[in-house]
Amino acid sequence: MIGDSTMATYKNPPKDRPDMTGWGQIFGEYFTDEVIILNRAASGRSSSSFIREGRWKKALKEKPDYLFIQFGHNDCPGKGDRETDPATTYQQYLKQYIDEARAANIKPILVTPMTRRRFENGQIVTILRPYADAMLKVGKEQNVPVIDLHQKSVALFNQLGDAGSNDFSPSKSDRTHFSRIGALEIARLVAEEIPATVPELKPYLKQPTPKKD
Repeated sequence: MIGDSTMATYKNPPKDRPDMTGWGQIFGEYFTDEVIILNRAASGRSSSSFIREGRWKKALKEKPDYLFIQFGHNDCPGKGDRETDPATTYQQYLKQYIDEARAANIKPILVTPMTRRRFENGQIVTILRPYADAMLKVGKEQNVPVIDLHQKSVALFNQLGDAGSNDFSPSKSDRTHFSRIGALEIARLVAEEIPATVPELKPYLKQPTPKKD
């Protein structure tokens, strides 16, 4: 798994957000013990910086059978040299991941970036739709499975509402990252799409029992 802070594993979470959990950190709870999750997502990384820092090269050398790819949050405008353009460079980097994964006999799966939990008039306001749309476009062009986590998260948060999604946050002010409860729900949104997008993994799925710590 490669991506940003929303997917990453937190062995030592921030002191002000001790419950912060990436969905990749607990994705394995939706699979049987036969499945080994290698979560290489890193906080603050974009589709470009993950490559530039050599993280992609290291992840590729591990030669997993499947590669879940989720970038977008740090590709947005205002992120300096991490920023990418959803119409051009973002798509180019996604294609690089796909091409190099396939060359190593790894099956890529694209996961669109989930929305941040920002509401106006009771509805989610998202700036990540252009990146989600770009990823869907690349997936179609390259014949790569895409899990539209962005759309699924928008629908979930609109259903729950601002107050109803409070438990998803690791702190009152953090509307991007997740508590364990939130990470489990985001991981569930991804896992429930596995039968349709990666059917060969369906026999290894299981349902965890989310618990409040």
